Amino acid sequence: MSMFPRTKIENLSVSRLLIGTNWFLGYSHTSKAKDRDIVETMTASRIADIVEEFMNAGVDTLYGIRPDPKLIQGVSEAEQRTGKKCITIATPTLPLEDTVESRHEAERQLDELAELGSSICMPHQCTTDAFVDRRTKSLTGIERYLRMIRERGMIPGLSTHMPETPVYADASGLDVATYIQIYNAAGFLMQIEIDWVQRMIWGAHKPVIAIKPLAAGKLPPLVGLAFSWSTIRDRDMVCIGTSTPYEAAEVVELSLSILEHRVPCVELQKTRSKESLA
Repeated sequence: MSMFPRTKIENLSVSRLLIGTNWFLGYSHTSKAKDRDIVETMTASRIADIVEEFMNAGVDTLYGIRPDPKLIQGVSEAEQRTGKKCITIATPTLPLEDTVESRHEAERQLDELAELGSSICMPHQCTTDAFVDRRTKSLTGIERYLRMIRERGMIPGLSTHMPETPVYADASGLDVATYIQIYNAAGFLMQIEIDWVQRMIWGAHKPVIAIKPLAAGKLPPLVGLAFSWSTIRDRDMVCIGTSTPYEAAEVVELSLSILEHRVPCVELQKTRSKESLA
């Protein structure tokens, strides 16, 4: 198998496919019952199995690191098994108020993430999008957090669900190196039409990470990944979460086959209705 293609966020080399963490932490975007099942059945060892599968294929960048013992243990175990370092991206929820207390809380969170070895820090959507002002076309106030991220040796970025965010950040010269955008063929959780979001991605001055490519399981992997890889730039990335190492291996091979314009080497599902095609 080919090693996965890479891109750069500033001077940091990262894999173009990112390991998502929603299916490790219990965010299914399906139901509370599904979230509960993920939380109760996902173990540190299972996380390690999945991350190891990705890392052995050259997918060594994980999106959504946080001080969760199960997640930290799983990533650490995968690093030990592979002898490789996992590049991690943090997405903290930072306070919206500009008070002494909120600054101390932000400093505490960012210090903790820096100590965890996070290479990139992107304030989560619930923080970033609260600063987006459509009247002034700016994110006034978020600069203090970007400075704090830089001061701790992490690369700042912005995680957002709003297509305006990269446009405003670029125009105002914010110190950010990458952006998150929800982008999938179903339009799942997207605020405007898919073609508009694609245009925003292509116009961004910095690399963009496209998230939710399978629309939280509503699109088959081949369909969702083919759309994402075919409609973003060579500098951009796709982030995807999986719940088993088998899914991780399949996602890697499907992505490589799309990028290399070949038939994927994955075993198709077998059901009685398709016996005549065998």
